Amino acid sequence: MGEKTSKFKIGDEVYYAGDITRSGSNAEFQLIDERIVGFKPKSLTITEAAAMPLTGLTAWESLFDRIKVNPETDKGKTVLVLAGAGGVGSIAIQLAKKVGNLTVIATASREDSIKWCKDLGADFVVNHHNLKEELANIGHNEVDYILDFVDLEGYWETAAEIIKPQGHIVSITGSTKPLNLDILKLKSVTFSWELMYTRSMFNTNDIEQQHIILNKLGGLLDSGVIKNTLTTALKGFSVENLKEAHRLQETGKSIGKTVIEF
Repeated sequence: MGEKTSKFKIGDEVYYAGDITRSGSNAEFQLIDERIVGFKPKSLTITEAAAMPLTGLTAWESLFDRIKVNPETDKGKTVLVLAGAGGVGSIAIQLAKKVGNLTVIATASREDSIKWCKDLGADFVVNHHNLKEELANIGHNEVDYILDFVDLEGYWETAAEIIKPQGHIVSITGSTKPLNLDILKLKSVTFSWELMYTRSMFNTNDIEQQHIILNKLGGLLDSGVIKNTLTTALKGFSVENLKEAHRLQETGKSIGKTVIEF
């Protein structure tokens, strides 16, 4: 953080998601802009805290920067979280329900992932293999917001059908081919990309918002409003554990977050 650091002092415990324009994802030591760093939640271990910044920032920005959810005026509106048991989905469910005051519908198909989503606060959990029918069965043929954390290309046409007029779709996943935005036109639907690294990559005027968001998340964690989403901790900073962590993520069946600890 250097001699010019003003937000922290030697000895402060911090957490952050980092900056992909700099090397260091799998490094022991990292150099980070203090404007994208927050104070580590006091109630969490270092390992638990390490699981939170990337997914927490992504979920927060999706809900409150992209959709601009207002907990008072949007109370009760519906949000569909695609891949509710994943890393981002796990924190998005909690923020949408406990901070945004939204009605949360999450997708999951296995017994353990369904239970995980419900325990985090999801009002409904539906099977993504038959999404439209599942939504109809719970009385929500359409939703106000959709958060895609798994496969935008695969869900695109379905999303256009189930989103309410003047609704909002946010995606973090991307597409291998151009998206047909025309199918959103008649409903005046808003579509947004979310990339948590945008602020640090482009040194945006509001880059310090990530420092603020991380501290807000820390407060929510310390007060028990939301809980950490760590599920797997691999002991030892080794090549073998780095490979295993990637393998777990590539299965597509991991729940919550995986962390490698020293």
